[in-house]
Amino acid sequence: MPGLAHYMAQYDHEHSSGWNKVLHGIGIPLIFAGIVVLLFMKWIWGGSLFVAGWMLLFLGHKVEGNHPAFFQGPIYLLVGPIWVAKEAWNFLTGTHPPAASDAQKTERRQAE
Repeated sequence: MPGLAHYMAQYDHEHSSGWNKVLHGIGIPLIFAGIVVLLFMKWIWGGSLFVAGWMLLFLGHKVEGNHPAFFQGPIYLLVGPIWVAKEAWNFLTGTHPPAASDAQKTERRQAE
């Protein structure tokens, strides 16, 4: 069975659009907030947050032009929140790794 690094790389590959990343960065926390509010507070607010979060995710995939990763397997329902947390951490700390094309350019320069 593939490890977390494999799933994260696949998820990252399928979420390369800046708009899709932003919409996921908002949508996934909304889904989790909706679940918490559903369980502990008012069901109408929780349901609204939950549905709004999913709408943002599907809009992001419409922009990206692909299907949500969880269509490939339910494991991606767990990978998504981990990926968003990683992206948020990288953004806040300024440690976002270079894009694959940048890394390939660097490797080519070093090989020359």
